[in-house]
Amino acid sequence: MSKSYNIAVLPGDGTGPEVVIEGKKVLSAAAQKFGFKLNYEEFDFGGDRYLRTGEVLPDTASDQLSKFDSIFLGAIGHPDVKPGILEKGILLRLRFELDQYINLRPVKLYPGVPTPLKDKGPEHIDYVVVRENTGGLYTGTGGFTMKGTPDEVAIQSMVYNRKQVERCLKFAFDYTKKRNRKNTLALCGKTNVLTYVYDLWERAFHELGAKDYPEINRDYYHVDATCMWMVKNPEWFDVIVTGNMFGDIITDLGAITQGGMGIAAGGNINPEGVSMFEPIGGSAPKYTGKNVINPLAAIASGAMMLDHLGEEEAALAIEAAIMDVTANKLKDMGAGRMGYSTTEVGDLVAERV
Repeated sequence: MSKSYNIAVLPGDGTGPEVVIEGKKVLSAAAQKFGFKLNYEEFDFGGDRYLRTGEVLPDTASDQLSKFDSIFLGAIGHPDVKPGILEKGILLRLRFELDQYINLRPVKLYPGVPTPLKDKGPEHIDYVVVRENTGGLYTGTGGFTMKGTPDEVAIQSMVYNRKQVERCLKFAFDYTKKRNRKNTLALCGKTNVLTYVYDLWERAFHELGAKDYPEINRDYYHVDATCMWMVKNPEWFDVIVTGNMFGDIITDLGAITQGGMGIAAGGNINPEGVSMFEPIGGSAPKYTGKNVINPLAAIASGAMMLDHLGEEEAALAIEAAIMDVTANKLKDMGAGRMGYSTTEVGDLVAERV
């Protein structure tokens, strides 16, 4: 009897529904080839629903979504909704309520994809960032006093407890061990200035590594140095682990080095619960309905989802198909410059699966 997985689909806003269609097309091809079934149920959370009902996310959403094996997300962000309302009200809320405490971001340059880094190729850019996803500055701890006056004070605090730090580090060590490439985990922090929070991170990093992962090499980089080496010597990295804000910044830098947002995929992971996979590029509303947006990030995030569900062979087949298409078919990765439509790119990858 074949395995069956129940997948919640959040197409979202802008070009999100377009890339989700192509992602599902490729996922279906992989499911058929490797003998498992994917059962989809769509949810209309996003800007259009908010403008129609005034509700960002129903109170029952997290409970509903927690019953699925995984979540496949298109994009969140609507030009007629003030920035922050949907992002905080849907993305951050789901991450927190579903305790998706890991943001997993592969930074991998596929063959044929241009990079702005001089003299670098796929053999140089192939590492993973593990970002802590539910703590730090993004919890909203803080507030205003005397708002709107010349004496106004705004405070937003970076708060971490030992449990949050250790479980993120444990995931990163385990992932490095499973990846089995350079067996090197680098902590990205700022211990010379953020002397409380990153002192905790650094102590936990070395204590956990020495006790439970002696076979994993440990490095440390300040975040500013990390940014420099990501540009100058990306081949140094294997796996990087870091806090929420630094992770948000360096993963966007990584996305540009691997060819841009149109090819960058990511996962919001709860190792003990339901996880959510998404393209990094956002809703790109100016391209909505034009059938020109690059769907490869959504397709790659679908491959990440299958890998997380245990369908590793199918995930590898999708990645191999993506690499074949980037090496042999696509002229560029940007919207409207690929030489193929969104639908045609999905067809190309699905055929190769």
